[in-house]
Amino acid sequence: MAYTINVNGKSYNVDVPGDTPLLWVLRDVLGLTGTKYGCGIEVCNACNVWIDGSAEKCCKLPVKEVTQVKITTIEGLSADGQSHPIQKAWIAEQVPQCGYCQSGMIMRAAAMGSKPTDAAIDSMPNICVCGTYNRIKKAIKRAGTGEFGAYPPKP
Repeated sequence: MAYTINVNGKSYNVDVPGDTPLLWVLRDVLGLTGTKYGCGIEVCNACNVWIDGSAEKCCKLPVKEVTQVKITTIEGLSADGQSHPIQKAWIAEQVPQCGYCQSGMIMRAAAMGSKPTDAAIDSMPNICVCGTYNRIKKAIKRAGTGEFGAYPPKP
């Protein structure tokens, strides 16, 4: 069946079964490979995208349930093509080791806004096998200082 979805500000017609997870539509149909497959059971959060501005897991989310929403992937995080302040802070703090889970973490961190509390950061459910949590927290806090620019409006 054909579905129309809005991804990163563009409409796409995708001809897939309605129960196809959004993750696979993004990666295999649209070629947007920044969103990663981690656990496949909605635990690790490597597959975070924004659904109407909120960070949501998409590894099990059926495409038929996202036809009336705005989907933003890591590729669309910055509407102007410049890195988002959280991405700049990620680099400055040398957060990534393997980097596999990073797009999901960045999407969740950016969705928290520019001034998340320590408790909010500590409660991020993302799993990083490399264990770079201290650098992640430092980067999120640093991005909120304005050093890397103001948070742009959500695409």
